[in-house]
Amino acid sequence: MEKYSTYILQCSDGSYYVGVTNDIDRRLYEHQEGHNTKAYTFRRRPVKLVFCEHFHDINQAIDFEKQIKGWRRAKKEALINGQWDKLPELSKNYTDNPPATLRQAQGDSGYGGGESN
Repeated sequence: MEKYSTYILQCSDGSYYVGVTNDIDRRLYEHQEGHNTKAYTFRRRPVKLVFCEHFHDINQAIDFEKQIKGWRRAKKEALINGQWDKLPELSKNYTDNPPATLRQAQGDSGYGGGESN
């Protein structure tokens, strides 16, 4: 049975790349070697594998990849660090309780807008 992996790479600029593959070793090698000059990771090498989850169903792997791509940085980092218990709290909308830095930038106006990532 084939194994599929959803993975997160930390790029040299500190950003994260989320992907899915059926061969994690090959895919990591391709990212490191820069096989695709148009890839997000090409100019951000070297990259480091910081998270990997395996699935037997490609659809589950793709769904998990899409889910993670929609997360903001703090939630991705909780996943990377194995802090599964923090995920529900980090799932709360910024509009409910924006971070202090966002409140300061808004002049403590009470407006709860913000970015999702």
